[in-house]
Amino acid sequence: MAGTMIIDGQRVGFDKEKNILDVIRKAGIDLPTFCYHSELSIYGACRMCMVEDERGRTMAACSTPPRDGMIVKTNTPKLQKYRRMVLELILSNHDRDCTVCEKNGRCKLQELAARFSIKNIRFGPLCKQLPVDESSASIVRNPNKCIMCGDCVRMCEEVQGIGVLGFAYRGSKIKVTTAFERPIAEVECVNCGQCAAVCPTGALVVKNETSKVWDVLNDKNKRVVAQIAPAVRVALGEEFGLKPGEIVTGKIVAALRKLGFDEIYDTGMAADLTVMEESREFMGKLEKEENLPLFTSCCPAWVKHVEDKYPQLLKNLSTCKSPQQIFGALIKEHYKKIDEAQGKETVVVSVMPCTAKKYEAARPEYRNNGIPDVDVVITTQELALMIKQAGIVFNELEPESLDMPFGLASGAGLIFGVTGGVAEAVIRRCLKEKNPGALKEISFSGVRGMEGIKEAAINIDGREIKVAVVHGLGNASKLISSILAGEKRYDFVEVMACPGGCIGGAGQPIPQSSLVKMQRAKGLYDVDRSSQIKRSEENPIIMALYSGLLSEKRYLLHRYLHHQK
Repeated sequence: MAGTMIIDGQRVGFDKEKNILDVIRKAGIDLPTFCYHSELSIYGACRMCMVEDERGRTMAACSTPPRDGMIVKTNTPKLQKYRRMVLELILSNHDRDCTVCEKNGRCKLQELAARFSIKNIRFGPLCKQLPVDESSASIVRNPNKCIMCGDCVRMCEEVQGIGVLGFAYRGSKIKVTTAFERPIAEVECVNCGQCAAVCPTGALVVKNETSKVWDVLNDKNKRVVAQIAPAVRVALGEEFGLKPGEIVTGKIVAALRKLGFDEIYDTGMAADLTVMEESREFMGKLEKEENLPLFTSCCPAWVKHVEDKYPQLLKNLSTCKSPQQIFGALIKEHYKKIDEAQGKETVVVSVMPCTAKKYEAARPEYRNNGIPDVDVVITTQELALMIKQAGIVFNELEPESLDMPFGLASGAGLIFGVTGGVAEAVIRRCLKEKNPGALKEISFSGVRGMEGIKEAAINIDGREIKVAVVHGLGNASKLISSILAGEKRYDFVEVMACPGGCIGGAGQPIPQSSLVKMQRAKGLYDVDRSSQIKRSEENPIIMALYSGLLSEKRYLLHRYLHHQK
């Protein structure tokens, strides 16, 4: 219902805003919150967004709907005192080792404590120090920094549909923990890291592995090879004040060279191989009418979710490895004889938007004679940290080009970084029509966009192919339920665990709004539009691999590109 409110003496109109917090922010007032996220349910626990009406009554702005004629104040002495008291109480039981915290400089609690000039804490801690959980390959959980905002609980339950985190106990003993307080690696966590992405403090952070990278960069006996995932190039610039979606591939390459990397390649090249193999697998299943729909397997968080919750669908999961693992396996094979001759060891470092890629690289099946295909995975955030540690002025770097032969990727391989990109790339490969008009038709077929579940119908060789694209594991569970119930039928289903796809991965700079993800998506589609190579089969490097390395050693084709059964 539309209307107007008076906020701090200013008349402000509202229409579709669901609470007065949104109206207040619309008026240009930054009302502080810990527990409010527009994509999550209203929780109202932190009480930082309290406002006062004309009668002096206080209310939580996040959980109060706007009314026509409503009068509120956001910054009275009463509210200032109240917010300082809330912050003091939170800080009294908080591990305040800010200088060595991963969130130092990016912590919401730290920011608000400075904003409200909290200098002294009058209250003592209520709880003893709890052990830090470092069992996960992807995230670190420090309960001593938790402020009970519930953001991680609601993200895991409402958006991802996993629910491995929850509140336990009552009163001063309340805590956020896993079932039976088990280490997070021992529950059905999929390593997506979205809990860390919404955590306002250092209670949940991405596991930092930059020290491992520094170690190999300083070892003269190592050949250090970097692969850059598509989504990194449209987000890293945000860490240095650039606009979301701005393409900084050339600057990333220049920065990696300054850091000491020997070779710098594009994961999009391996994505092209994934397209080739996955489309071949799809057409084979379609012809035989078996194990349909075919589910994509690029997202390791989604793969683990299937293993944990839907083992009956493992036969429907593509046998293709993810582009990260394909790249690692091929690079190790490519440099094998060269390393033996030079007495070196090739180390593969992945720069990924995704925390689950750390877990994926550590899986035992991705080892060849005990040697991992990918040695270290760092996120976009970690790369930004390394650039800052090295004193590199990122914005002043002159762009440089990726190395050959593995630095060339098609537009189809690069749009893997956004929801719908894998499906679109496979459709491009399967269609016989290769003209620009056909490409444009695919882009309007329904696979693009930020809706949680998208459907498209594509005509391939006179047959209507039903495609579904889903992002966010909560949406994936809804889709699977409808498939298993016989309510929906699809031939091909793309699933990405993170909202928006890889552009919204937990290793990316934390987006302040859904608009940021849309700008990142646009950046990837802009790269595709300006690319001379639109389809994976047109990439000359891919054709050379099929006629060269993968042809000479046919056994490598399945070992390095597919999961072993």
